[in-house]
Amino acid sequence: MTITGAGTNVRPLAPGQRARLLVGDIDGGEPRLVYETADSALEAPNWSPDGRWLVVNQDGLLLRIPAGSSPADGVLPEVIDTGGITDANNDHVLSPDGATLYLSAGDGHIHAVPFTGGPARRVTNDRGPGPFRHFLHGVSPDGLTLSYVGVEPHGGDEWGYRNIFTVPSAGGPDTRLTDTPAPADGPEFTPDGDWILFNSEHGAATPGHAQLFRMRPDGSELTRLTSDERVNWFPHPSPDGGHILFISFPPGTEGHPADRDVVLRLMDSAGGAPRDLLAFFGGQGSLNVNSWSPDSRHFAYVDYPVGRPLDGDPAGTRFTRP
Repeated sequence: MTITGAGTNVRPLAPGQRARLLVGDIDGGEPRLVYETADSALEAPNWSPDGRWLVVNQDGLLLRIPAGSSPADGVLPEVIDTGGITDANNDHVLSPDGATLYLSAGDGHIHAVPFTGGPARRVTNDRGPGPFRHFLHGVSPDGLTLSYVGVEPHGGDEWGYRNIFTVPSAGGPDTRLTDTPAPADGPEFTPDGDWILFNSEHGAATPGHAQLFRMRPDGSELTRLTSDERVNWFPHPSPDGGHILFISFPPGTEGHPADRDVVLRLMDSAGGAPRDLLAFFGGQGSLNVNSWSPDSRHFAYVDYPVGRPLDGDPAGTRFTRP
C-alpha cells in the first residue's frame, strides 16, 4: 500500500531523519512506539473516542492506524477517504461520537468528512476583505461548535492577525472571541464546555513569548494559566478534565517551529506548576491537536529523531514523577 506521495501537502524529512508515532503516559513510563517512517513527516495525532485508532496527517492525507499497533506487527496506516481533499494540514479533530472528522485544508477552510470516509462538506464561510484562513483546533463536548484560529491580513501581511473564533459544526455564522494583534492559537474546549484553552502572546514583553490562557466560550473571563520563561503552546485538556498537556519550546522561540528540542509538560486543570514529562527533538507536528486517550492516562505524539538507529532507541528523555 503506497502512502507517501499520494497527497499534495508534503513535508519532507532531512537525510537520516525519521517521524515516529509514539504513545506516552502521564506517570512518566517509557513511551511505546506505534509506527515510524523515513519517507516524510507524520503530524498531529488524534485518538479516536472509542480508543481504537490514532489519526495522523502525512503529505496532505489523513491516515489512521490501530492504537495498539507496534512496528513488529507490520501494520501500515490506512488512508481515510476525505472526499478528494489531498492538501489537509495538521489541524484536524474528531467529533465526540467519533463519527465525523473535521479538518483544515489548503483552501483555507474547515471541512467535515465521515470518519469511515466519504464526501467532504465545507463548514466555514467566505470572509473578507482579503484572504482569510481557518485553522481548526477544537470541538465542543456536544459536538455543535468548532473553535478555530482565523488568520486575517493586516498592513500588507496576509498572516497579520491571528484571533480565535467559533462556528457551528453544521455551518452558520462565525463568532469572534478575540480581537487583538497579539497572536493566538490552539483553542480547545474543556470537557465540561465551560472554557476554551489556548496559547497567546497577550501581554508578552518579547515577540513569540506565548503562554497558556483560558476564557469562557463567549470570550469573557480571560485568565492566564502559565507564566514562565519557556514558550508554551497547544494546551490539550484530558477527557476527564483533570489535566492539561502542552508542548513547550525553549525561551526566545518565535512561533511553533519544527526541528527543535522541546518538552511535553503536564499541569493540573485546577492550577499549579507544570511538570515535565518528555524531552525530545520535535516541535511543529508533534502535538498540534488533542491526542489524549479516552482513559486520560495516555497521549500520542510524534518525534523526529535524526541519525539514530531504526530499532531499540529510547523514545526521548523521560522525567521521573515527583
